Order: sequence, then C-alpha cells, then structure tokens
Amino acid sequence: MRQVIIIGSGPAGYTAAIYAARANLNPLVVASSVEAGGELMNTTEVENFPGFPEAIMGPDLMAKMQEQAERFGAEVLYDDVVELDIDGPVKKITLGSGGSHEADAVIFATGSAPRKIGIEGESRLSGRGVSYCATCDGFFFRERVIAVVGGGDSAMEEATFLTKFASKVYVIHRRDELRASKIMQDRAFKNEKIEFVWNSEVVDILGEDAVTGIVLQDTVDGSTRELPLDGVFVAIGYDPRTHLVHHKLDLTPEGTVWVDGRSSRTSVPGVFAAGDVIDPTYRQAVTAAGSGTVAALDLEHYLAGLGEAGEPDAAGDQIAGLPEVSTV
Repeated sequence: MRQVIIIGSGPAGYTAAIYAARANLNPLVVASSVEAGGELMNTTEVENFPGFPEAIMGPDLMAKMQEQAERFGAEVLYDDVVELDIDGPVKKITLGSGGSHEADAVIFATGSAPRKIGIEGESRLSGRGVSYCATCDGFFFRERVIAVVGGGDSAMEEATFLTKFASKVYVIHRRDELRASKIMQDRAFKNEKIEFVWNSEVVDILGEDAVTGIVLQDTVDGSTRELPLDGVFVAIGYDPRTHLVHHKLDLTPEGTVWVDGRSSRTSVPGVFAAGDVIDPTYRQAVTAAGSGTVAALDLEHYLAGLGEAGEPDAAGDQIAGLPEVSTV
C-alpha cells in the first residue's frame, strides 16, 4: 500500500507530486490515459507563469513539471481512475485498465473540462467541425472560415491562434464588450483576420457530416440569421471534473469540491483537493500550482498524525462546523 495517490496531472497535481516526492512519500500520480498534463496541454504560449520571461509553450511547461516530479521519485501512471472508494482509513482507486491501488491518503486534482453550449448539432458534429481545442485542431482549418464562441481570455487566445490557419475567424459574443484582459483584447482587435459579432448567441450548428454554418440569435431584438462557415471552436468556460466524487465529497454551490478555508482538506479525512477542481474564480496555472503545494503540506501533516490518535486532529477539525454544501 502507498502513502499517497495523486489523481490529476495538471499544475496542481504535479506540484503536489514534487512536494510529496521531496518528502519521501513516493507518490503515485494517475495522469490519465488521454488528458495527461491538464488544460495547459491545449495552450500555446504561457506568458504569466513566473520564471519564464520569454513565455513557454503549455505542453513544455507540463513536461518540465513532470520531469521535476519524477526526478524526486514520483511515479506517473497513464491510466484513468474509474472508481474511488474513500469511506475508510484506506483509500482505494480502481483504474480503467482493471487494476487498483490503495493508499493512506489521496490528493484529488482533476481540474476542469471545457463547457459545452448544449445545442442541436454540437455533439453530433463534435470532431467534424466542432472543437474545444484550437491547438489540437487548428491545422485542419487551413484557409477555412471558422468561428470562436466566447468573450474571455481563452476565446481571444483561441481566435488569435486560429488566424495562423484560417482565412477568417469570427468571434461570437453574447454581449457588446469582452470579458478578456486588455492585452488579449488588444491582440484580437488588431488582427485583421478576426471579425467580432456582438450581442449574438449560437442557437444551432448546421451540417450533416461536417459543419456548414451556424444559426445566430440577436440577444437584443431576438432576430435570427445564418452564418456560413466551416468550423466552430467553443471557448465559453470550464466545469470542475467532480464526477468521481459525487455523493462522496461535499461540493460548493458552484460545483467545486468544498475545502476547509484556505486548506486543501475536504469533508472526508485523508482526502485533499487542489487546483481548478476547488477554484471557481481564479483558475490560473500559478494558483493551481500554489494549491497543489498546500495539498502536499496538508497531506504531510495528516500522515504524520496517523497512528497517534486514530486520526489526526486536523482531519477531525475539518468535519466540525461544515457550511451548507451539496453532495451531488
């Protein structure tokens, strides 16, 4: 049996692994079989992570984090956790490959997943013109007309990146101003290939075997019109990946995993959470990394107290005075 299993391999998971490994806890990092590295694997230049004044590509940053964790003794497993048993003092994970592992404690750092629009044609045409990752699929839209849906930093980054391939990029936003940071807005506004479509929502995606266009509804007067294009990139936000812990850990009204104050302690002793899965507000690589640090330090204190009085005091303290939270 292991001392700790870390579920997730984004900035939070790998930072927790670095700290846990340096504490000689020999962590097992379950990195996922298809989404290892988290959302930064879908990011181009990361300009705001400390220590990289010339920026760094998202996949390169994650590779460095993994290399650092492994250097100190972390083991990385490319598999998926399909079941999590956290009721007793021994925590057990079941993998998609059929194997299982047990540990004294678990750090849950599964991150978040791209939010879908939830309209006709979106699921049917996913992978056939509908995408959630510009760096993954942009190459397939050379000299094509495409649209990016959203108004935040992610949408501006996607749109700007896609101009390297597409002949024209529409940015569809439901309001008349963007939520993105000023630097990201300025880049998009200066790009001649980008055209903004304000006060508009995508209410349908057209096409049988491939995207041929979208139906837009004006958010002011309710009128609709069709816009011919070849692809749709959805960048409207993310939802925390909490499906493994529904009815097992308490959740906040925002759907993130509840933790005790500024700690990483969840509602179950021996289970800690970090990164975007607990953060509905900031969702930055650097804040996720800091959160992973907190989880590893909380974990060390928890393990140090095992065997002294059944459960460490910190784990008991976390149960008292819970706010009203959801378990679904």
